[in-house]
Amino acid sequence: MKRYLNHYINGEWVASTGSETQPVINPATEEQIGEISLGTKEDLEKAVQAARDAFPHFSAMSQEDRVKMLEDIAAEYENRKNEIIETITDELGSPLEVSENVHFMMGYNHFSQAAESLKNFSFYEELEGHTRVKETMGISGLITPWNFPTNQTSTKIASAFAAGSPVILKPAEQTPFAAFILTEIFDKVGVPKGAFNLVNGSGKVIGDGISSHEDIDFVSFTGSGATGEKIMKNAAENITNVALELGGKSPLVVLDDADVKEAARAALTHITNNTGQVCSAATRTLIPSSMKEEFEAAIKEVLPEFKVGDPRNGNHMGPLISEDQWNTVQPYMEKGKEEGATLLVGGPGKPEGLETGFYAKPTVFTDVDNQMVIAQEEIFGPVMCVITYDSLDEAIAISNDTDYGLAGYVYGKDEEKLRKAATGIRAGRIKVNDTPADFAAPFGGYKQSGIGREWGDYGIEEYLEVKTILGYPGK
Repeated sequence: MKRYLNHYINGEWVASTGSETQPVINPATEEQIGEISLGTKEDLEKAVQAARDAFPHFSAMSQEDRVKMLEDIAAEYENRKNEIIETITDELGSPLEVSENVHFMMGYNHFSQAAESLKNFSFYEELEGHTRVKETMGISGLITPWNFPTNQTSTKIASAFAAGSPVILKPAEQTPFAAFILTEIFDKVGVPKGAFNLVNGSGKVIGDGISSHEDIDFVSFTGSGATGEKIMKNAAENITNVALELGGKSPLVVLDDADVKEAARAALTHITNNTGQVCSAATRTLIPSSMKEEFEAAIKEVLPEFKVGDPRNGNHMGPLISEDQWNTVQPYMEKGKEEGATLLVGGPGKPEGLETGFYAKPTVFTDVDNQMVIAQEEIFGPVMCVITYDSLDEAIAISNDTDYGLAGYVYGKDEEKLRKAATGIRAGRIKVNDTPADFAAPFGGYKQSGIGREWGDYGIEEYLEVKTILGYPGK
């Protein structure tokens, strides 16, 4: 059993000033696999002071040295590959293959891409009448969620380091161990003291403490809309800059010329990857009315490919993160039936033979109206709504009829229609067919999906202020 009862402050592991701890549960077995110390306001104050003390020299660190630091982090991260994969599988319940190909690789790619983006990043721009200088915003407080223990932490930390911003990280209590590995990596490669600080704790104490702290200059949060709203209110007290990556109810628009079976497979991939616990997942699948029967048959045909079970036994989908999350998802399955949607596959309860563990059935509703609760609210579980449309204009209108705008997906062959749908959907990232991820491309949302952008050079920009100098003699 792993016991992490210290925080990492000013380059050292230090005991918490409090005595409260919290167990870490393996969601596949429901067994305790570890324990962490819950930090106090005093612990946070120490971390903020360490970051403040580090700011003058860390923000002045040369661009070349920051590139080298990020490259060293990526190399050491790769050295810890097996441990990272095992840890994420245990604390998140992610299948081993997903832990490797998604979680591990996303963390690695963020550090590598930040180094590449920084090499050609311009902090100075000399114009005819003035000079623009991009400077580190200051101290950053990072609050990360449980569903991607390396992705969100890595993209935020890598961008902050590239910008020269010391950070205080509060990882999610449910999946804290991957953050400890990252901390050990930073320690080993020699990240300057105080430039990185880790304080575990609750959202009420450490999360609220970060977002309302007068000596933290920038807060970056990924998580629920409700918590994002609270962070904005806290930050408003000090006019603190905030970046938010929140929820989504993303559409997958299937065109009338798409391969129906491949489209069904793509749709099921979205709700089963990471057990549907993905803010950018396509949870509303829009299909032509003429395709309805064929698409429903294809869903049933393809579904057996997406096996649910022990994440260490070659299955595609593991459990939900916790009993609380399982209890959150189940009522939506009942609600869909109450609202008049047709339950095509799945439904409430645990899959047969999986009584232990927080497993849920991949669930697909058809005959869904976009105004139904299941089509409007983020469920954060393996639940898909299938909605029919009669014209591409109608599909785009339905896609945009939501409070969210994080992502959108288009599947088909006709280039003109693909382009029309991609440009018509109001969301921060649109993916056409099976295009692979680009870690240099900005990521973030419209509307209630958030504020700001992460990944690549846009991610670095988040941690910078722009200064205008008139009559500057040159850098």
